[in-house]
Amino acid sequence: MNVENLIARHLREMSPYTPIVPFDVLSKRLGIARSEIVKLDANENPYGPSPRALDALASADMLHIYPDPDQTALREAIASFIGIRAQHILCGSGVDEVIDIIGRAFIEAGDAIIDLPPTFGMYRFEADVVHARYITVPRRADFSLDVPAICERVNTLPHQGAGQPKLLFVANPNNPDGSLVTDSDLKELLKLPLVVVLDEAYIDFSSQPSRASWVSENDNLIVLRTFSKLAGLAGMRVGYGVFPLTVIQHLWKIKQPYTPNAAGAVAAIAALSDPGYLRDTVQKLVSERERLGEYLSSFDWLHIYPSEANFLLCRVSERATGYRNARHLKYTLEQQGILVRYFDKEGLRDCIRISVGRPGDTDKLIAALKQLSGQGESR
Repeated sequence: MNVENLIARHLREMSPYTPIVPFDVLSKRLGIARSEIVKLDANENPYGPSPRALDALASADMLHIYPDPDQTALREAIASFIGIRAQHILCGSGVDEVIDIIGRAFIEAGDAIIDLPPTFGMYRFEADVVHARYITVPRRADFSLDVPAICERVNTLPHQGAGQPKLLFVANPNNPDGSLVTDSDLKELLKLPLVVVLDEAYIDFSSQPSRASWVSENDNLIVLRTFSKLAGLAGMRVGYGVFPLTVIQHLWKIKQPYTPNAAGAVAAIAALSDPGYLRDTVQKLVSERERLGEYLSSFDWLHIYPSEANFLLCRVSERATGYRNARHLKYTLEQQGILVRYFDKEGLRDCIRISVGRPGDTDKLIAALKQLSGQGESR
């Protein structure tokens, strides 16, 4: 008996999600101490959690007890912070879990998920996991949404029964380029006969306010938020969604009862109690984003895309240094302990994404790029 044949066929055929290589693994592979590595490949907040969050974790005394399955205190803290009633909020172990709950709640085998690549890879991953029909409407060359094409594609699909479009995922700001969705475009998308899932993981670094308040007026809008970026809690895995009441009542039925874990909830609540720290961190990162962009723009072989997130997408010109392509540039920087992200996918194969770090991180990156440029010119 081949037990593998008992695994669901669509899972046997799907490709796994490809995360970044763990920090400790890279440190050992490169032979470079962790303290010497400049980590600009995963959009983490380099300033880390609020001191209040760290103090709360240090003094937590109920970690041996299962956490509140309703996450009452955390949801109330979030509600107060974003100005939305707690009844609309569902928390999870990172936004990834919330995305999975949404997929399992809406999708029956063959139903369609609409994706707008290039964008966050978790949407494709979720489509594969729940055996959805995966349909893409590529973004324009500047990464803006092609709303007419989205509407045309959705309207060609059946609106009832098997194969109907159920979910449209829209990252705002988009990852990996940092572009924003306009109010007018979002309103057009909300007219479609499906649910728009607006992923606001990076909204705190943008000039645009959250659309979480729109949920009360649009029963086909879901807004996702995370503590990974703003609060520096990526390792704690805490995220949440803002849902219409008609939707959230069904999501509670399938949510794992004890996520986020107790430590994550304690840290997130404490982080929200320190808005001054959060604002200061955002200001530092936005300021450094602008500084990084100015420096990168000085290299004529890099094209920098405007970003409203805590990262910058750079297209590497064929006229680059002696390495001449994004893939080689990524691995050359890695050998010096500077980690940036390269995506081997359509529309991004000549691009690298650089997370915004501390000023010292920017200085090391720019020094390395100048050295590479000099080597390229001397050949």
